[in-house]
Amino acid sequence: MRRVTTSKESPATRRTVLCGAALAALGLTTAGCGGDSGKDTSGSAPDEPVELGDAEAVPVGGAKLYAEQKVLVAQPEKGDFKGFSAICTHQGSLLGEIDGEVAVCPLHGSRFHVDSGKVAQGPATEALPAVPVKVEQGKLVAG
Repeated sequence: MRRVTTSKESPATRRTVLCGAALAALGLTTAGCGGDSGKDTSGSAPDEPVELGDAEAVPVGGAKLYAEQKVLVAQPEKGDFKGFSAICTHQGSLLGEIDGEVAVCPLHGSRFHVDSGKVAQGPATEALPAVPVKVEQGKLVAG
C-alpha cells in the first residue's frame, strides 16, 4: 500500500513552472513599456493652439503625422481636415507611421483609421481622441 503524506508545500508541476515563466515574461514586457520606450506622459493633445505647417502637406485622401505636436491630421476630401491625438490609447505610445489608411503604433501594433481615429486593429480598444484642426492663412492650426 502506498503511503500518502500531506504537507503545506507540494512540488511544482510543469504547468506551474510554465505559468510562472509566462507571467514573469509578461511582467518584463510590461515593465519595458514605460520610461523612455515611447510612452507619452505629457498629455494627448496640444494644450493651446499650435501651428503644424502648410495645409498642402497633408495629402487629399491621406494623412500626416506631426510627432512633435502629437497630432495626426487627415484630409479625406479637399479642404476637409480632421485631427486626432497621435498617442495610442492602448499604453500611451506615440504613433509611429501611417500605412495607407491606418496609423500604426510601434509598441504593440495597434492600428487606427486616419479619417476617423477608430480602432482598425487592437490591442487598443478606444478610438483616438479628436483634436480640432483649422486652416489659417494656408497653415494648419491644431488645438
